[in-house]
Amino acid sequence: MCLAIPAKIAQLDGDGMATVDILGVTRGVSIDLTPQAGVGDFVLVHAGFAIEVVDPDYAQETIDLIKEFPDLAGDELPAATA
Repeated sequence: MCLAIPAKIAQLDGDGMATVDILGVTRGVSIDLTPQAGVGDFVLVHAGFAIEVVDPDYAQETIDLIKEFPDLAGDELPAATA
């Protein structure tokens, strides 16, 4: 089983990399598997790779589910914003 988490692309860094916001934390991820992704898009991230572009509603549903498991994430998580 693998877990992918939604992230919003904050900036494209070049060379197939992007900075994303994952529940309020920024990380660098590879967008080689999702070359169509752009700033403001939500992507599913697994093992440092954006593996799929998803719509904001789907991203929010997933974030809401993650919030139901306090061991996985803190209580004060921001909402996904389009």
